[in-house]
Amino acid sequence: MDENASQYGKHRFWEMIPGILIWTTFALAIGASFFAPAIAVVFIIIFDLYWTMRVLYFLIFVLFAHKTYRKAMLVDWYAKTQEIEDWDRLYHVVFLPTYKESYEILRDALQSIKDCTYRNDRFIVVLGGEEGDQENFQKYAEKLKVEFDGVFSKFVTTVHPRGMKGEIPGKGSNMKWMETEIKKYIDEEQIPYEDIMATAFDVDTIAHSQYYSRLSYLFLTVENPTRASYQPVVLYSNNVWKVQAPIRVSVFGTTFWLLSELARSDRMWTFSSHSMTWQMLVDVGFHEPNLVSEDSRIFLQGLIKYNGDYRVEPMFLPVYMDAVEGVGYWDGMKALYKQQRRWAWGVEHLPYMLEKFKENKMIPWWIKVKYVFNQLEGMYTWATAPMLIFVLGYLPFFVLQDTPTALLANSPFTLKHMMEIATAGVFVSAMLSFWLLPKRPADKSRWWWLVMVLQWALLPITFIVFGAWPAIDAQTRMMTGKYLGFDVTKKQKRK
Repeated sequence: MDENASQYGKHRFWEMIPGILIWTTFALAIGASFFAPAIAVVFIIIFDLYWTMRVLYFLIFVLFAHKTYRKAMLVDWYAKTQEIEDWDRLYHVVFLPTYKESYEILRDALQSIKDCTYRNDRFIVVLGGEEGDQENFQKYAEKLKVEFDGVFSKFVTTVHPRGMKGEIPGKGSNMKWMETEIKKYIDEEQIPYEDIMATAFDVDTIAHSQYYSRLSYLFLTVENPTRASYQPVVLYSNNVWKVQAPIRVSVFGTTFWLLSELARSDRMWTFSSHSMTWQMLVDVGFHEPNLVSEDSRIFLQGLIKYNGDYRVEPMFLPVYMDAVEGVGYWDGMKALYKQQRRWAWGVEHLPYMLEKFKENKMIPWWIKVKYVFNQLEGMYTWATAPMLIFVLGYLPFFVLQDTPTALLANSPFTLKHMMEIATAGVFVSAMLSFWLLPKRPADKSRWWWLVMVLQWALLPITFIVFGAWPAIDAQTRMMTGKYLGFDVTKKQKRK
């Protein structure tokens, strides 16, 4: 990675804070276990109580969001949109950045747009390849142009040049190139910016058929629609029946986290595939080309540009994506770890946010505190909670096992009851996952439903190995200045 092009290393003090917090916590937990074990036991009980309350809090929001999601799936959003005067003035620009994906994946992405309920002649579709894969991309692009000729208002393919000044390789730099290129067409056609919605999808994303109708309806009905991004439910279900059990548990965990965030959208950021207004993209100068986590940063750009007057509107309709895959079992585990570490690299937003908040005096102080706290607390508990609950939390009990005390005698029962409550959360998650599963493939026997239940026994392991460890890895890299580059999620060829 080109250090001169990236944003990293410019605010070292802020970069070090998350890593210092987690390693200080681990050092104190280990030290207290040996030198003040009774205090360590009290801390573990308090922390587990806090986490139990968080699990209950989390489940309430997940259940509420899931109920809203099921209701939204039953509505004919295209019919409701047509009831609004001048509804068809809206255009949808859909960005599909790609790098070394197969022709089948590219075609499925375009076909899903064609098959949606919204008018095809109001779509401007941009398929963006990379110079590093130009030969294959151009071959696929020409074939797709023939097949989808005349389907959309405009179908454009772009090739992002390699090694442009001020960029690092990744989705963000490709997005900015695509946005800059399509702006020329939009300006030539004189399409009003306020009449354009922009959608940034990973190329494996298959949107629900009502996605663009629902998006249009929200934009035409919510208050102050240009000051919002629009977030769907992300389901990694395209290949969920064929990936390994730890991957399924991890991706369902991501979906449940996103559902809980949609139910309290006043605190959420955009994640993965989502939509926003073209006006906002122009106002902020498009995606930043020199970072890894562009999907969340674009929301932060809007929040800062509009002095805190920017939000996420939950859509409660799904987009379907591929869960990460590998050639074999261990390759799949390695790919999952890298994907989770890349998501945990969202810690890169903290230094940026603190500096921009310091510069912008127009953002209300309570908004600054809310977003800084949510970011810091989320990253901290992501890295520390699984380790404190399942690993370090048992250490003081081993130290005190030969020292009979009332505290030691009663603590296991207290922790046991709290773990039972947490286990109930696992049970609810398992049941919800059945409702989110696609139809069972013909090559999977009915016994696979049993596998889908038993896989949730792996949650403590995935919580640590594919939760805490990637987060610790990312925050430690940020703390020590060993910055992470963009790692493309592996996709297997579709049949």
